[in-house]
Amino acid sequence: MFESPKSLQEVCIDYICDNVMAFCDYRSDYVLSAGRPPDKWALPSFEDESDSDQSISSANELENYDFSDPSLRLSFKDPNTFLPTEISEQLLYGLCEREKLSNLSITLFDSKTTRLRQVKLKDASTLTATGLNVLKQHKIIDLEVNGLKIAVCELIFCLSKWSRENLRSLNIAKAHLGEDSIDVALGALGELSNLQVLNISGMTIDVVGLELVIESLPLLENLDISCTEIDDISPLRKCKHRLKALSLYNVKISRCRHTISVLLELDELRNLDISDERDLYVFEVFTPIRSKLTDLLKATYCMPNLVNLDISGKDEIDGKDLWNFIQAHKNLKFLGLVHSDACFEDCLMNPFNKNYRPDLVVSGTATESQILEALRRYPNRPIYVQKCLYHLFRQTAYFKEVRVDVIKLVIPGMREHPQEFRVQMAATACLYNLTKGELATKIHPSVLKQIVDLTLTAMESYPAHYQLQKNTLLTLCSDRILQDVAFDKYRCAKLVMNCLSNFDDPSMNRMSVAICSILAAKISTVETSMLGAVPHYMSKLLSMVRSKVQSKIVDITMKFTLSALWNLTDESATTCKVFLEEGGMELFMEVLLSFEGESSVETKVLGLLNNIAEVADLRHQLIQPRFLSMLSVLLESKHIDVSYFAAGIAAHLLSDDPHPQFPARYRLLNHLTCVITNWHTPQGEMVAYRSFQPFFPLLRCKHAHPVQLWAVWAIHHVCTKNPKRYCEMLVREGGVKILESLHKESMYAGQVRVHNLCRAILDTLAQQPC
Repeated sequence: MFESPKSLQEVCIDYICDNVMAFCDYRSDYVLSAGRPPDKWALPSFEDESDSDQSISSANELENYDFSDPSLRLSFKDPNTFLPTEISEQLLYGLCEREKLSNLSITLFDSKTTRLRQVKLKDASTLTATGLNVLKQHKIIDLEVNGLKIAVCELIFCLSKWSRENLRSLNIAKAHLGEDSIDVALGALGELSNLQVLNISGMTIDVVGLELVIESLPLLENLDISCTEIDDISPLRKCKHRLKALSLYNVKISRCRHTISVLLELDELRNLDISDERDLYVFEVFTPIRSKLTDLLKATYCMPNLVNLDISGKDEIDGKDLWNFIQAHKNLKFLGLVHSDACFEDCLMNPFNKNYRPDLVVSGTATESQILEALRRYPNRPIYVQKCLYHLFRQTAYFKEVRVDVIKLVIPGMREHPQEFRVQMAATACLYNLTKGELATKIHPSVLKQIVDLTLTAMESYPAHYQLQKNTLLTLCSDRILQDVAFDKYRCAKLVMNCLSNFDDPSMNRMSVAICSILAAKISTVETSMLGAVPHYMSKLLSMVRSKVQSKIVDITMKFTLSALWNLTDESATTCKVFLEEGGMELFMEVLLSFEGESSVETKVLGLLNNIAEVADLRHQLIQPRFLSMLSVLLESKHIDVSYFAAGIAAHLLSDDPHPQFPARYRLLNHLTCVITNWHTPQGEMVAYRSFQPFFPLLRCKHAHPVQLWAVWAIHHVCTKNPKRYCEMLVREGGVKILESLHKESMYAGQVRVHNLCRAILDTLAQQPC
C-alpha cells in the first residue's frame, strides 16, 4: 500500500466532527423562547447533568428554543473536557470543512474547554458577529476568515484586546466592507498595531482603501491585493523599505499608473506576484502591457533579494530578458510561468542546458514537474487548473506506476471548482488514468474515497455531458473501488442509473450495468426499492435484455444487466411489482427459451423470479402453465445452481394453500422432493442472502414437507459454507427457535431428511461464538 492510514488523532477528530452532537448538550442561562433546532443539527441525547438547571433536558423543552438566541450555546457533555490548542484548531477547521459551522456550533469553542491561537475559517459566510464573538475569549495570533459577510470593523471588535495588539496575520479575502465608508471600514485595521501579513484580495477596495491600509499598519510586510479594482499602487511607496511580499494577481497592471516605476522602488521584496488569468481579459491585447513587463525584466538591478516571482499569464515575455533577470537574481527560487510560452524555454526545462538552474522551481505546462508545481500553488485559479490538467492528462496516459502524489494535487483543484466544466472534464480524465486497472489496488481506500466523492459530484453537475459521464464511469467501474472503498453507494447507483437512462452507448451501458449489479447488492433494501421503483430505470434494463434476446447474444453486458435486475429485486416487493408491470415476466420466459442450457443466464433469471416468488402478493403471477412447464425442466438441470433456484421458486409457490389454477401442485411436490434428495453439496458458496426472513414461512409450512426440506437445505448450505456470517444472522433474526421446533416436529412426522438437516444446522451454530 502506497499510502499510510490516518493517524489516531486524525481519525478521532474526524469522528468527533462527523458526530459532534453526540458529545454535546444545548445550554442557556436565560429563559425559554419559541423556535426549533435547525435541520442540520440532530437532537442530542438528553441526560441528567449536575448543572441541570442550565441544560435543556427534554426534547419538548428544546422545541421552545430560539436558535438565533445568543444565550444558547453548546458545551461538551463531560464537564472535565479540555482540548489543547492543536486539537481545538483542528476540530474547528474540520467542522468548517464539513459545513457544520454556525453561530451555534462555534460556541463550542469556549475558552474554558478549548484554546485557539491560529484560526482558519475557509467559509465564514454563515457566521455573524454573534457567533464570532467567541474569538474574544482567545489569544489569537493568526486569523483567516474567508467569505466574511459582516463588516470588517465588526470582525476586528470580535477579537480581544490582546488579539488586536498581537495579531500578526489576517486573511479576510472576499470580505464584505459593510455599509460604512471605506475609511471607516478599513480604519479599524489600525487597531491591529502589530499586523505583518494582510490578505484583502477580492474585496471592493480602491486606491483610497489601499492608502488607508498602508498608513494604518506600520509593521505591514506582506500584502495581498489580488483581484481588486485598485488602479494605482503608488501608496506602496510609503512602505517600500519594509514590504517583503506583494501579490497583484489579476490586478490589471496595464491600467495601473506608474506600476512598474513603483515596483522598481520596492527593493526589500522577496515575493512578487503580478500574474493574470489571461482568458478573463481577452481584450487586453489592445493595451500596452508588453513594454511595461519588459521594463521590469530589463531592470536587473531591482529587487536584489527576490526569492519568488510569478508572471504567469503573460505571453509577452522575451526569453533573453527573462534569462538576464534570472541570472541577476541569485536568490530566486521560484518562477511562475503558467499560461505563458516562456515556460518552454530550454534553460528552464532541460537539465542538460548549461544555463539550467536545478535550484529554481518553475510552474508551467512544459514538463511534469512544472505542471505539478502549478497544481500545488494554484488550486484556487480555475483557468490555471484546467490548463495544467489538460497537459497532465497527456502525461498520465503513460504512467506505469501508481502516483498518489499526483492524485493529491488533482483533487484540491477539482474540489474547489465543481461548477467549472473545463476543470471537471480534465480532472475526471486524469483521475481515470491515475486509477485504471491495477493502479487502484495500490492506492489507499481513503484516497480512493476522495476520488469517488468528487467523481459523483461531477456526475451530478453535468448529467447531460456524454464525455464527462463516460470519464466518471471509467473511474467507477473498478472492482477495487466498488468492493473496498466506503462511499455513498446509493447516490452512486442512482447517478449511474441516470447515466444509463440518458445515453445509449454500448460501452457506457456495459459499465453502468456492471456498476449497478455490484452496488445493488451493497445498498439497503429500502434503497434498492427506491431505485427499482423508477419505471424508466426498469424499462431501460429490460430493453437491454430484450435487445440481447433479439440478437441471440449472451455477452458480458447481458450478464451484468441480469445481475443488476436480480439484485435490485432482492427483498424488494416494490421493485418486483415494477418488473412485472413493465412486462418482465414475459420477457424472462423468452430469455429462458432463447438461451436454454446457458446456465449463467438461467441462474440469474431464476434468481430474480425467486425474489418475486418470495412476495406473497405477487407470486400467483408466476403460476402460468408455460412457466410451470419450464420450471419442471429446469429442476432437472445438471447445474445445481440452476436446479436450486428453480426449486426455490417451486417451494414458494407450493407454500401457499392449494390454488385452483395450480392443478400440477402434487406432482410438483413429489418432483421437488426427488430433486433435492439427489443434490450433491457444491464446493463453494452458491448464493448470498441479506436475511433469512423469507425462509421462516417455509419452515412453518407443515402441509408441504418438500417446502420445508428446500428451506432447511438452503439454510444448511450457507451456514456451513460461510458460518461466520450466516450463523450470527440466523441467531439475530430468531431462526434458532423455529429450527428447534421443526427439529422436533420432523422427527414425529417421519421427515428424516428435514430432521437431520435441522440437527446439522443446530450443531454448526453450537460451534460458533454467536
